[in-house]
Formats: sequence, structure tokens, C-alpha cells
Amino acid sequence: MSRKKLTVKDYLQCKGKRQLSVMFVHNADEAAAAEEAGIDMICTSHDAPQFGIYNSFDELKRIRAAAPTCFMQSGGAVRVASEYEAMKLSHKYLDIGADVIYGGKWSYKWIRALRDEFVPINSHVGLVPGIATWIGGFKAQGKTADTAIKVLQNTIELQEAGAIGVELEVVPPKVAEVITKKVDIMTLSMGSGSGCDGQYLFANDVLGYTEGHTPRHARIYRDFKKEFAKLQEERVNAFKEFHDDTINKKFDDPKITVGIDDKEFENFLNLVEKY
Repeated sequence: MSRKKLTVKDYLQCKGKRQLSVMFVHNADEAAAAEEAGIDMICTSHDAPQFGIYNSFDELKRIRAAAPTCFMQSGGAVRVASEYEAMKLSHKYLDIGADVIYGGKWSYKWIRALRDEFVPINSHVGLVPGIATWIGGFKAQGKTADTAIKVLQNTIELQEAGAIGVELEVVPPKVAEVITKKVDIMTLSMGSGSGCDGQYLFANDVLGYTEGHTPRHARIYRDFKKEFAKLQEERVNAFKEFHDDTINKKFDDPKITVGIDDKEFENFLNLVEKY
């Protein structure tokens, strides 16, 4: 059954009506799986090896093509130093088919400027990894009344600046649900419960191939790390067999080579004698 990709208007109108499934994907294969599975929204970035992201813009184009009906967010990991750079990068993402830009570390001033140019921005509240040093490290937010009200204030300020949504990370579900009801923009939960407008997970966590620390809010559905290890073992074995076949000269197999008529070969040998 075909489906229509969400527009920004559709995205905002989902609020309070249905939960959106949101998945960060790393490549076109994961994007294609998200498309087939009916995932509502995919998130992407490029050139961020510090986060295990090695995509080029060409790969982002392949991701877009692999998931044509998924609402797509791009951006976030690449640092920009000015409003102009933020604008230029955002339009580059829009040109490859992104529907919304992630600006989790961008100022209210930049977000306002982008909104004035009709560039849709999703931002980030709660535990924002890129600026975690300002909150004392990777710590949950909103566990006290004072910090919870700060998360609400931050979300309202982002809404007033023109953001169309926020990723709401590691905030108590009761607090996240209240914040979600207090604002008109979308809230995407990352470990903040089901009272938000959507659930956001990373494909590497869902598939169980995260290297190093797995976030508390991650939910693992498959063990791809084990499968990848098996695949690598088979890859090595295949390469060894090829290496052995090369040494043992096993590449005259008529199944993979072409023949020459005996008479033509004899004529060839006679011609060789002239050289």
C-alpha cells in the first residue's frame, strides 16, 4: 500500500493525533528498511566521525532515494560558525530532499533567521549531547522542579524562535508529557517516555551493533554485532580461499574462462614462432 510523505504541515498536524516513529539511519540499506517497515521519519547526518557517521552528501542522496516516503531530517553533527553558514548548510540539505533541518546547537537568533526564510528547524532540549558540558556532562534533565521548568522554558523559547519541533532527551516521562501538552510544536522522545509526539531511536541501537557505550534510553531489537562478526569471519574465509586458489593456479576452469579451437591455437603457435 502506497503512502504519502508528510509535509511540514502534516508533521505539525500529527501532534496529539498519533505517535510518529523516528529512526536515525546511517546508510541507504537502513533507509530502505525504514521505508519498507513504514517508519514515519528518518534522520541523517554527514561527515561526523566523532559520532561514527562517515556519510558523504552523495550517501545522503542515496538515503533519500531509498526512503522516498519517509519524512527526512538532516544535519546536526557539522559545526557552523555563523548564521550565514547555517543558512547555506540548511539549503544544501534541502536541495538533496531533506524535509526538516536539525539545529540542536543553533541559537534562537539563527533559528529565527532560518524560519524567516521558510527553513524548517527541529531543535533539541533536555540532555543535548553537543553542549552537555554546560549541564555538567551527560546527565538526565528535569528531575527537579527547577530543572524541569528550565526544559519547558527552553522548549517554549525555541517554539517562539520558530522551531517546528524538538528532540526531548532523557527527561522524566511525566515532565515530558506536560511539556508536550504545553507547546504547539512536535516533541520527539529520546528516553522521555510515550507522552511525547514521537519516539526517536538510532538504527545502530535498534539493530544491536553500537560500539562502546549504549545509551540507557536505547532499546535493542536485534543482535547485528554477532551477525556482523559471523559475516566478517566468512569474508576472511572467502578471501583465504581465493588466495589459496591463486597460489594453486585454479583459474583455468572452463566455467570462468573462454576457449580457443585447437586448430586456431595451433595456427597461433606457428605465428608465435615468428616473434
